[in-house]
Amino acid sequence: MIRVVLPTHLRLLAGVQGEVEVTLTGPATCAAVLDVLETRFPMLRGAIRDHVTHKRRPFVRFFACEKDLSHEGPDAPLPEAVVTGSEPLLVVGAMAGG
Repeated sequence: MIRVVLPTHLRLLAGVQGEVEVTLTGPATCAAVLDVLETRFPMLRGAIRDHVTHKRRPFVRFFACEKDLSHEGPDAPLPEAVVTGSEPLLVVGAMAGG
């Protein structure tokens, strides 16, 4: 079971409170987690990654175990602590400007 923490606006969009738990049947990757999230919560399609290319939206970041996973490939394996459920995968809305 993988724990996913969504930012407030995505939790409201999906109609959930707190963490979302995701169970994967294959390799534990960011892409696999997002596939399950978008299947369970279709209203999130296009909010985290592009509808067509499935690339991460520019102002969305992924963090786990105090590490920025945003620039790793979508099929890169998630850290073991995330796979075992001891650490969550954080989806964070980035800020721009100054």
